Amino acid sequence: MALTNWAAGFCILATSLQVLSTAIAAIRCRARTKPLPPPADAAPVTIVRPVCGIDNFARETLGSTFGLDYPDYEIVFCAAREDDPVVGLVRELIAAHPGERARLLIGDDRAGPNPKLNNVVKGFDAARGVWQIMADSNVLMPRDYIQRLLARWRPDSGCVVSVPIASRPANFWAELECAFLNTFEARWEYVSDTLGLGFAQGKNMLFRRDILDEIGGVRALGEEVAEDAATTKLVRGIGRSVHVMGSPFEQPLAGRRAAEVWARQVRWARLRRITFPALYLPELLTGCFFPLIAGAYAAAVLGENVGLVCLLLLGIWFGAEAALARCAAWHLSWRMPAAMLIRDLMLPPLWLAAWLSDEVKWRGSTVSEAKLRGFRLRELTELPAYAYARRLTSRYRQKWLSR
Repeated sequence: MALTNWAAGFCILATSLQVLSTAIAAIRCRARTKPLPPPADAAPVTIVRPVCGIDNFARETLGSTFGLDYPDYEIVFCAAREDDPVVGLVRELIAAHPGERARLLIGDDRAGPNPKLNNVVKGFDAARGVWQIMADSNVLMPRDYIQRLLARWRPDSGCVVSVPIASRPANFWAELECAFLNTFEARWEYVSDTLGLGFAQGKNMLFRRDILDEIGGVRALGEEVAEDAATTKLVRGIGRSVHVMGSPFEQPLAGRRAAEVWARQVRWARLRRITFPALYLPELLTGCFFPLIAGAYAAAVLGENVGLVCLLLLGIWFGAEAALARCAAWHLSWRMPAAMLIRDLMLPPLWLAAWLSDEVKWRGSTVSEAKLRGFRLRELTELPAYAYARRLTSRYRQKWLSR
């Protein structure tokens, strides 16, 4: 009977946390009806956008960087290679907006094994703004994009971020990605932020120049395999916080393949496991899979209708998420409950896959903790003190051999 009580208690606790977390996110993410006006004392802002390959909606998302309702901002696009197919599109967009301060920089700096960070270093080096934003190429920027990030800044902020909210899915697998990004991952980001434990998310990150310099500049973000994890740790290290803004920006998807969704979620899961292993452990219990099993077991032992109990639990779990999506004006369709169920069934194998390797593949590049350690070792061997120590050791070794 004790096991039954434990199972019922776990099921009730997990379901209560599901409802509470969706309520917290719904309060934080109420749909915005009016755009924010630009501030009267608008400080210069630099938007650094790394580009690599042509994403779905690339013309729309990259084009949204122009014409923002902010009086003093510049745009710096960064590409690692001249022959990247997106370079032509970026140049076309810059030419179509001659009144905007926009430029494209090409080159690859070696700040670490993270290809995205290596791509943006030159952009931050060239940035003139007091405020500096790193924004991924697949983010769709509303006209008040800058104001909405600045509005979340607090006296203790070290970085302000926006989680990606998936939109415009063209098939079921894209809806599955919506189920991952929106009512699951974004929800837990808002819960963490509400508890004062905000985590950086690399899609949109706002820095103030002096604080970025204090944590060691953009190159310091190469201390981890993911730039957002490094940001979180470095910002907390100087006694500041990462804050998550309440009206997140859209990431239009179009179509997706099942393999793409799996690969992307494995990549993000491995990054979380590598950078915050203790916090990653309880992720195994965040979906409905184990609470549903516990509830079904308790119902069977207590003589209740197992099928009815399971349907009731699923209705509560996914009904709460549907209410969050409706409140926040996120994508919601008749197929989303099925996508949410498949997502939760995927969570245990995803959690396991994250422990099987530390290699993270992104756009043809492989990043791993081993590569990061190798890069740090190469950095150490390039220091003048290391070279001096090697010469000194060699000199004494030669003297000893000549005796």
